[in-house]
Amino acid sequence: MSRYQFDKITDFTGGFLLFRVLKTGSDTRFDDIRSHFFKFLGFWIGQILWVWVVSLPLTVLNSPAVTNRGQPAFGTASDILGIIIWVIGWSIESIADVQKFRYKSSGAPKDRPIDFTHWSRARILCWWGIWTLSIAPSLHGTGSGSTRSAQLGTLVSPLFTMILLLFGSGVPTAEKPAAQKFYKMSYPDGAAQDSAEGRRPENAAWANYQAYRAQTSILLPLPPAVYRALSRWVKRTVLLDLPMYEWTP
Repeated sequence: MSRYQFDKITDFTGGFLLFRVLKTGSDTRFDDIRSHFFKFLGFWIGQILWVWVVSLPLTVLNSPAVTNRGQPAFGTASDILGIIIWVIGWSIESIADVQKFRYKSSGAPKDRPIDFTHWSRARILCWWGIWTLSIAPSLHGTGSGSTRSAQLGTLVSPLFTMILLLFGSGVPTAEKPAAQKFYKMSYPDGAAQDSAEGRRPENAAWANYQAYRAQTSILLPLPPAVYRALSRWVKRTVLLDLPMYEWTP
């Protein structure tokens, strides 16, 4: 089951990225990295490390030390829980990616963030789905002694994914660039914030983004009304909407 789950993660993610690049002609997220050899090398090595760490549950569960000890019949509590979590994560990521792609392909106004459908509940919805997916394979496995320790060690897979998404190539590379993009739509280079140009009604991109950010959770999907009512402390500590993600003009 873990092998199936891991294969479907790679199949769907790789297939969708290929489809998106074929439709749009490029992937602008990596334009800056491609032009710098060492940045690109570091990114490439980082991807190798991430794939290896994420696949640890599959590697350990299929190792001779574990398989030779025998496995219980399918249907244990961890099997069922793993399937449920995997389906939830896969559904969140796939629906979020498809909705965002359709939104961008529909000619929607560029001065508004994607603040409808499931994206009205989380600013980086697909990342929450990816992290949820990474949990499921780590829930499978039985054994004792050294094999049990090795299986417990595979918990580094979802932990590494969470750290990468929170502090590496995930949230930090999405939040600040998004804020800068909407700000520059409202206040082009050389235009002061309190200028007549900045106050024109058609230049509402920055105001739209600020309103969206104030009512939308960063990762965990929540109804906007619930998120607005939460204290700043809860948003920072529980929902991990950290100050490092903020960008101010």
